[in-house]
Amino acid sequence: MTFFNQVKYDYLQRIRSYRFLIIMAVSLALGFLFIPAADATYETVTVGTYKGVYNSAWIGVVSAVMASTFVSLLGFYVINSNLSKDIDSKVGQIIATTRVSNFGYLFSKVTSNFLVLSTMIAVMLGMNVGLFFLYGSEFSFEPLQFILPYLFIPIPAMFLVANLAVVLEVIFKQKSTLQNVFYFLLIAIAFAQNVKTDGSKGIDPFGTRLGTADMISQVNDLSDEEKVSQLNIGFRLGNKQETKPFVFEGISLSLVNVAGRFIWMIAGVLLTFAVSRSFHRFDLKEHLKRKKQKKAVLDVLPIANLDLSVLPKADTSYSLWPLLKTEFLLLIRQGSRWLWMLNLVGIALLAFLDLKVAHTIILPILWFLQVSRWSQLTTKEQFYNVHQFTFAAYKPISRVYASQLIAGIALGILIALPLVLRHLTAGDLNQAIGPILGSVFIVGLSAISGIISQGKKLFEILFFFLSYGNVNGIPFLDYFAGMHSSLDYLGSLLMVCTALIGLSIISRKKQLRSL
Repeated sequence: MTFFNQVKYDYLQRIRSYRFLIIMAVSLALGFLFIPAADATYETVTVGTYKGVYNSAWIGVVSAVMASTFVSLLGFYVINSNLSKDIDSKVGQIIATTRVSNFGYLFSKVTSNFLVLSTMIAVMLGMNVGLFFLYGSEFSFEPLQFILPYLFIPIPAMFLVANLAVVLEVIFKQKSTLQNVFYFLLIAIAFAQNVKTDGSKGIDPFGTRLGTADMISQVNDLSDEEKVSQLNIGFRLGNKQETKPFVFEGISLSLVNVAGRFIWMIAGVLLTFAVSRSFHRFDLKEHLKRKKQKKAVLDVLPIANLDLSVLPKADTSYSLWPLLKTEFLLLIRQGSRWLWMLNLVGIALLAFLDLKVAHTIILPILWFLQVSRWSQLTTKEQFYNVHQFTFAAYKPISRVYASQLIAGIALGILIALPLVLRHLTAGDLNQAIGPILGSVFIVGLSAISGIISQGKKLFEILFFFLSYGNVNGIPFLDYFAGMHSSLDYLGSLLMVCTALIGLSIISRKKQLRSL
């Protein structure tokens, strides 16, 4: 099979899935939200107290910066199980017998990853071109003001993310939790480094400074006030401030800037080439230590007639407890044992660190470490192809499904227990309720997203977005009352949790009827 055919069929297989339709819908929604309407109650990009008028240059650069930021955050979780699919489907073993080199195979996966992410970017580009005609009709349409920012800001970033997805999957093999956590840390470090106060382009893997440095420079040329040194990027709800309009003239593309973007693409290829030398090529046999086994001595008993009347009578039990215990043990035993050492360290930090730091930073990170456990909470039956058996059980909603939800909530509360006890000891009941509602929210989100998408990807994407947002202090993403403690907010959070659980139950009932 040629390289082109590998990429073609892999890409077609992915875009023809139901999950990809959901991803495209999310891409359209994000593209629409990147450029707020004049009467919108939120902002995305402002330069100090200035905001660009809706000409081609402003809409093109702002949407390109936002697309690069958000697809870099979420896109990894769309593409990060490409190799695992070949392992599960046994296609990898067939490929291993061909003449395809390790690098050739891995780079075909990089290319298909890149095409998937580029498709998301293209959808956002199309949406924002449409928004220009909706919002900026008084200005002339300049196609290059859209094409160039998208070509040099998000596209190289997507290629880097596509390489990172393959590299991490080779390094950590089928350990999806480690892949998720490591990428989370990489993104956090990259964006933390990316926040500079001098307006320079510097080290810029996601291309955000390429677009924003010129905005800062042009505003400083217009203003006689204190010089602006950085932008506000992201969704900011409420408290919309008055801004002064200015005409943004577009980004300046020097040879150094363009070369800098392509250097990141080359770096991604070099990383893939480096790990290709240690690629397992689908030889995943576990090398177990040989242990001497004692030969069991079997006593040969004489064959006799079996009297059934003396055997104890089995009692029929429809109790919820055995199912709940089993589901909880499945959650606890999933993943590597040493990962629980990391969890225990995080739980200890919840008990001893400053309350605010523990609640707003440590807790969301600690919960994110359980993403692989929660993501398969209601989808493992389909994954292991035992859903016909499970769905045919006695009372599949009130017993089987309820035990899954309760076990997932219990795991979240157990992890957050030191923090809850500290809040109760301090007499702050509202803050103590927050992590409990947060556990219900996570399980409800996992359940509804798993049933709707018939997989775990959607939940992983949403949970990463929520976790990253909470660590960075975005108030409207606070799902566990880390930044809010009023009764009104807790009441609203309770209604959201109830709605998620209720919708998941309705969706599960519909799923049962469709079998």
